Amino acid sequence: MRKAKKIFSLIFLFVLISIIGVVSSQQCFDTGDFGDDSEYGVNLNKILSSLPSKVQVKGSFYSDSIGQGSNQVHVMAMCIDGSEPAVCSECIGVAVEQLKYNCPNQIKAFTWAPHKTICFARYSNVSFFGSVEKHPLYSEHSSMNIKSYLNASEEKWKDSMRDMIEKARSKTGSLSNRDYYSTSEPILENHQTLYALMQCTPDLSPGNCSDCLQECVGSYDAVPDLRGTKGGIIAYPSCFFRWDLNPFIGAFNLTQPECNKNITARKIMAFVIPFGVVISVLTATIALLMCRRRKTFPPAEENSTKSSLQYDLKTIEAATCTFSNSNMLGKGGFGEVFKGVLQDRSEIAVKRLSKESAQGGQEFKNETRLVAKLQHRNLVTVLGFCMEGEEKILVYEFVPNKSLDHFLFEPTKQGQLDWAKRYEIIVGTAKGILYLHHDSPLKIIHRDLKASNILLDAEMKPKVADFGMARILEMDQSRADTRRVVGTHGYISPEYMMHGQFSTKSDVYSFGVLVLEIISGKRNSNFHETDDSGKSLVTHAWKHWRNGSPLELVDTELGKNYKSNEVIRCIHMALLCVQNEPEQRPSLSTIILMLTCNSITLPVPQSPAYEGFEMGLPPIKSVTVSVNDSLIDDLVPR
Repeated sequence: MRKAKKIFSLIFLFVLISIIGVVSSQQCFDTGDFGDDSEYGVNLNKILSSLPSKVQVKGSFYSDSIGQGSNQVHVMAMCIDGSEPAVCSECIGVAVEQLKYNCPNQIKAFTWAPHKTICFARYSNVSFFGSVEKHPLYSEHSSMNIKSYLNASEEKWKDSMRDMIEKARSKTGSLSNRDYYSTSEPILENHQTLYALMQCTPDLSPGNCSDCLQECVGSYDAVPDLRGTKGGIIAYPSCFFRWDLNPFIGAFNLTQPECNKNITARKIMAFVIPFGVVISVLTATIALLMCRRRKTFPPAEENSTKSSLQYDLKTIEAATCTFSNSNMLGKGGFGEVFKGVLQDRSEIAVKRLSKESAQGGQEFKNETRLVAKLQHRNLVTVLGFCMEGEEKILVYEFVPNKSLDHFLFEPTKQGQLDWAKRYEIIVGTAKGILYLHHDSPLKIIHRDLKASNILLDAEMKPKVADFGMARILEMDQSRADTRRVVGTHGYISPEYMMHGQFSTKSDVYSFGVLVLEIISGKRNSNFHETDDSGKSLVTHAWKHWRNGSPLELVDTELGKNYKSNEVIRCIHMALLCVQNEPEQRPSLSTIILMLTCNSITLPVPQSPAYEGFEMGLPPIKSVTVSVNDSLIDDLVPR
């Protein structure tokens, strides 16, 4: 039975390799073969078969030799620091089977096996004890690429690797307790943790350990397929380097908070036998579906929500480690946003409505009514919600990069947005809003378009987020009135601010302001000039357009690395969007044509100045104004 478990575990390792899209290089030395019935083969089989029990008795490190002369076999086996003897023994058993499968007749071979812990096994016909070996290279890597936001944290990642090498080589003492082992958990710019481990075999000198790990880092930098992936392994016969966005088995489960047992379960799932994997996935899926309890809504809401989209509070608490501060992405007047990981390993963003929030339950209901209806590549997907007791929670897809304002308005990050990316963000945002206005099942006015509500995915593609202020119109309805103005100062259109009238053209105005911010790298809400000719980014842009110097608006961070005709066309389009009269502003479908078709002639824009509006006069007294700028400006759901 134990042998069958080892074989199944070994099979799973290879199934896993094929599933996650890794690239593997040889673990066998190209130094000769032995015959199946040779004395060397008999000795090898004998000593390898004894390794699991020897390690369990001797501890996490064991070395030995058997035979004489050319038939002598030298072996070494070890597990990472902190491994339980029984777990270490089982892992070494898997490693032995892996060596036999991969290198059935080679006289030298090694392997680093991840199975409930991380272990190492090696054999050779010559003694290798105390000597560093940096050939052959064994590597695996995930097919998922995170280069876009790993590059943003490049220095932090490099510092982390240097620190790990220094910590690993500094372990001294007798051979029995010299572990040459270090881990690191650097937090990337997108608030994700990258887990990493380095280890040398304990027979090396500190200098040899350092040299070997430097070779691992050099291979990581030199091999294009390895650099920028979400996880991978680089291994030599004398040292080992592994990294992953998820805490992997053996190395990090000892330090994970006990409040989230699902994380531990996910780590164990990563390396169980194949049939166990299938059963575990099915069990987790069924359990997750059972946890999402049905909730009865008033009749008016029954057609706009699906009970299968409701999450149980316990599921949310498990995914976020009971709303742990370590999982917090941001907070504001609305409440807090947390990153979570479900039992099926899918990542989510959890938006928790604060009990004191001025936004209240109505905006929350707006978002729940849109849960099952909005599906577009340029919109953040609302996955579901939770309403239990006083808790009102929205569950979103997790978008790995921050919101646009963090790249656009922070001097240290503006350089990451070249013109090509900014143009793509403009076009993608326009397509997302067009979907809301015309192509979604409902006609939706967002009413709070701004840079902090545009999220960026791993490839810096835009996703419109936060529908707490959104309003639904009848398909044949062109505008609506309200006595409560919501949104953010600087983005609100004149007719909405002054008269409480909103329409799709209100969103167009906000979009125009957003485009001017993207081009200039300046925030409209706190824009100031040294002279009195302009009091906002909009009037500043109009002044340069009127004076024939529109490119003076361009962010200096771009230098001259942009297409001037493309930039001028975007400025022209933006000024059409922020015109005083709603009827003069283009629709989103026309805007997209303006952006993507150079043969279309754009009309002459009119002055965006509005009597009283630009002077800061109060809106009409008959309208109650409540400008809500308390939404999460710092990392809304991602």
